[in-house]
Amino acid sequence: MKLSVNLNKIALIRNSRGSDNPSLIDYAKKCIDLGVDGITLHPRPDHRHATSVDAINISKICKDHNIEFNLEGNPFSLPDGDFMGFHELCVRSLPSQVTLVPDDILQITSDHGWQPGYRDAELKDFISSLKENHLRTSLFIDANSDSVEYAAQMGFDRIEIYTGPFADFLKDEDFVSFNISKDEIAKCIKKARSLNLGINAGHDLNLNNLPHLIESGNVDEVSIGHAIITDALKFGFEDTIIKYIKSVRNYKDED
Repeated sequence: MKLSVNLNKIALIRNSRGSDNPSLIDYAKKCIDLGVDGITLHPRPDHRHATSVDAINISKICKDHNIEFNLEGNPFSLPDGDFMGFHELCVRSLPSQVTLVPDDILQITSDHGWQPGYRDAELKDFISSLKENHLRTSLFIDANSDSVEYAAQMGFDRIEIYTGPFADFLKDEDFVSFNISKDEIAKCIKKARSLNLGINAGHDLNLNNLPHLIESGNVDEVSIGHAIITDALKFGFEDTIIKYIKSVRNYKDED
């Protein structure tokens, strides 16, 4: 399992002061120096945190250091002010992976997966364009087999399983619902493997629930941002990154 660190929250703090402090580039380099496998950004049209320019800059840094850059966003987000539009951003930044997410401009955060059947023809065209640029594609989905099959039919390379409910059930100590959610994730992983899809996972993952996700099956990559920044307030940024790397790589050692 690989760890991709989402730096949106660093960008949010930076933007709150209208300056370049903290520097997104500096924190990306810190992550790389500490040994993470990738960096993730999810720029939104309102540039509330990561911007189009951030994505281009971070992609270059990742290429220079031979690690992956994962760019997340809604494929149908059009140019808006300084936001260049998601398709143009993909072409300009040329990330290692593009993760398509059905977020709305009013959403605080991504809170559901892609619904099968939504704007299929446009989505296929978007995927074709990404593949012409040799970009790996991933679809953010809810943990169910129908969505896994849909991703395969549409030609995606990977899925990213939305782990929000899984994380919430454990936090709330609703263990009946948690075990059901964990089982659904395990079924998704098995189904995806049978369809030759790569498997990512993300949303509200943290040091407490990562071991349970690992028990669900072989996940290629986790993308974690919010929990890393909140844990950094307790442990410090560098120690927090090391804790998450160890959590992910302990699984790798046991495989």
